[in-house]
Amino acid sequence: MQAEASGTILVVDDDSLVAASTALLLEDMGHAVVAADSGDAALEILQSGAAVDVLLTDYSMPYMSGAELASAARSLRPHLPIILATGYAELPDIDPSVLHLRKPYQREQLLTQVNLALHLCRGT
Repeated sequence: MQAEASGTILVVDDDSLVAASTALLLEDMGHAVVAADSGDAALEILQSGAAVDVLLTDYSMPYMSGAELASAARSLRPHLPIILATGYAELPDIDPSVLHLRKPYQREQLLTQVNLALHLCRGT
């Protein structure tokens, strides 16, 4: 199954195997992928002005959690759709506009959330 619309997805995960497998799934769906291994690296990409349609980040990362990254990313790009991937059952208060993706996720679950985020990005 392909994505309804393609876009550029910024994938942030400190686990290189998870990041690589997620990137491969997204590319197989027709998306371009930019990868970062930390919140700081992701913010550098966003500050550079790189074209990014969706931010997909892991929640549990050292130094900067996915929730902290989401907040910082929104200060740079207020309308950037964000998907927070997590294996935790409950999360602290997070911006309600941030989409959640339960880990471990399947290809179809990833596709559904990315398509939803792209629709939010494009206002459709």
